[in-house]
Amino acid sequence: MTGTVFLITCEHGGNRIPSSFRWLFEGYQALLKTHRGYDPGALAMAKALARAFQAPLVTSTISRLLVDLNRSIGHPQLFSAATRRAPATLREKIIAEHYLPYRTHIESLVRQACAAGRRVVHVSSHSFTPELDGNLRRADVGLLYDPGRDSEAQLCARWKTVLAARAPELRVRRNYPYAGKGDGLTAYLRQRFPNESYVGIELEVNQAIPLTGGSRWPALRGVLTDSLRIACTPGRAVLGACGPFVQ
Repeated sequence: MTGTVFLITCEHGGNRIPSSFRWLFEGYQALLKTHRGYDPGALAMAKALARAFQAPLVTSTISRLLVDLNRSIGHPQLFSAATRRAPATLREKIIAEHYLPYRTHIESLVRQACAAGRRVVHVSSHSFTPELDGNLRRADVGLLYDPGRDSEAQLCARWKTVLAARAPELRVRRNYPYAGKGDGLTAYLRQRFPNESYVGIELEVNQAIPLTGGSRWPALRGVLTDSLRIACTPGRAVLGACGPFVQ
């Protein structure tokens, strides 16, 4: 390995429906504006990370209610209620025009970097609802990874340690509110690239922070990018001058 490169993606960055498919969403307009239509804050977080690391940024602003780019083909949640009953030819068209180009592009970027002898740290930016089915999510940030991949487990442990030192008031949990090895883009890429070449992390941010706004949201973006840089720099001290996370 000749070094580490970063790749930042955002699969649920918007709630846009292309004009040719809008007729499928009659009666679903209100749903598109909710968290089921997109991940509030995820796109802004992805852009902040890409700027900080001068990394390739691959994003989609197509709603996951059209097709979920973070699900495998054949997964029951690949299509939503609005598209699941569409004719097979139309679903194939959605896959061909929106799903495959996105996933293929990302896989190609990872493959090129690995072929050049680089290790890829891929951060997939997401956000989660503060409450789901009556259950409160007791975290501000979730770091999702596969516990069976040493490189991912070690990076997330160090990232969490840096965050605890830099922003002790921030509630950070690993593999929460979802299991990091569940179906998703990072899981797909792990099947194609070895542990020493590919590190896939899903970053989950509590939507209450970006939706509330104020100084807390830019402060969170700053502390997450700074702490990741430290976590990825061997020998760099955890403690140091870094702006505090603002409550």
